[in-house]
Parts: sequence; C-alpha cells; structure tokens
Amino acid sequence: MAVQSNPDQLVGILRDTVVALVRRDGPDLSARQLGVFLTVYLTDGPHTVRGLAAELNVSKPAITRALDRLGELDLARRKVDPMDRRSVIVQRTLKGTAFLRDMRQIMSEAETQAHEMPAVANEAANADTARENRKAG
Repeated sequence: MAVQSNPDQLVGILRDTVVALVRRDGPDLSARQLGVFLTVYLTDGPHTVRGLAAELNVSKPAITRALDRLGELDLARRKVDPMDRRSVIVQRTLKGTAFLRDMRQIMSEAETQAHEMPAVANEAANADTARENRKAG
C-alpha cells in the first residue's frame, strides 16, 4: 500500500535530494539543466532542441546552454538528425543513465525518511501535550 505524501513532505524530499546531489562527488546541475536532463530521460523521444524548448517553455538558446553543460558532463549528447540535417537529436548516455539511477536511489531514501519523520514528530508532539496536561492538572 502506497503512503500518501503531503506537500511539505514532497518539498522536503526535493530539498533532501538536491542537497544530496550537491554534496556528492559528481555533477552539480542547475534547475534548468536538471529539467532538461529529466525530460530527456523520463519522456519518450526523440528529443530535439526545438521540441525541448517547446515542452519546457524556454528559449532554444537556453536549451542549447543546458545541453552544452550536460554534454560536458557526458549526461547527454547531441547528434545530427540523419532524416533532417538541420535538426539535432538529443541522446541519452550510459553516464546519464547511471546518474538517473543514483538520483532515484537518493529520492527513495529521502522519501523513506520523510514518511518516518511524521511518526517521530507525532511522538514529540504527544509528549509535549502530555507535559502541558500534567502542568495544567
């Protein structure tokens, strides 16, 4: 049975994930770079600069800059579309697949912690309430 996450837990999971990614040895991606990366890896392709710009509602130069960085890190690569040589196709890489796997693991651990935290918070709140009741009574 899946446990529902509240918005605060989701933000906490995002925060813990970003902090873990920043602290680890490896690429440190901006929000835009991460958005492009996740779009390429989590949605069906083929992906083009034009298509990514439209999907993310940002300019083509912004996508190009993000892809420059992802290319430097070998998290994605660009290849000329053999069907339309004016178009560039964005491809996944083995290193990018490994990065996504690591990111999933980090998020899974953050989610587990987020779901354990309410129980700890509730225990602390119950202890505070019990103390207040003893003082009042």
